[in-house]
Amino acid sequence: MRNSPRWSNGSVSCRLEWRPSRLVQAWLVLLGLLAALSLLLCELPVAIAWPGAVLALSRGLWLAQAHAASAEREFWFPGDGRVPTVDGAPLHDVRLAWRGPLAFLRWRERPGGAWRHAAWWPDTLPARARRELRLAAGEADAGRPAGPMAP
Repeated sequence: MRNSPRWSNGSVSCRLEWRPSRLVQAWLVLLGLLAALSLLLCELPVAIAWPGAVLALSRGLWLAQAHAASAEREFWFPGDGRVPTVDGAPLHDVRLAWRGPLAFLRWRERPGGAWRHAAWWPDTLPARARRELRLAAGEADAGRPAGPMAP
């Protein structure tokens, strides 16, 4: 068949790097600035508004800098029902959610351990890599038992 794809969901693997998003950093700074402005423009007493504005802006800047300092990670989704890994360590209870072009991954580093997360924004996950991730991790939630169904 001339137009049939040369891939199948079981044979696609995907290797991705996660890095801090500049978009997220910009949004955090903007939110801090807007929070500061909202405190200054409301009818709070000046003795409360200015310290609150300084605190809101500094918190936004701190969050943006903390996000920028996050370590890069390498994810591998092997497909074929094998366990995905992050920096060579296996992932447990993997859950991948999509919101338009955004990809949100949740996992545990060991069974019953704390939840970890990563989010890919359009500036860190181009369309081609998004497609590869969708194909390779298409069954990321398949191992979880389905919730109760209505009769």
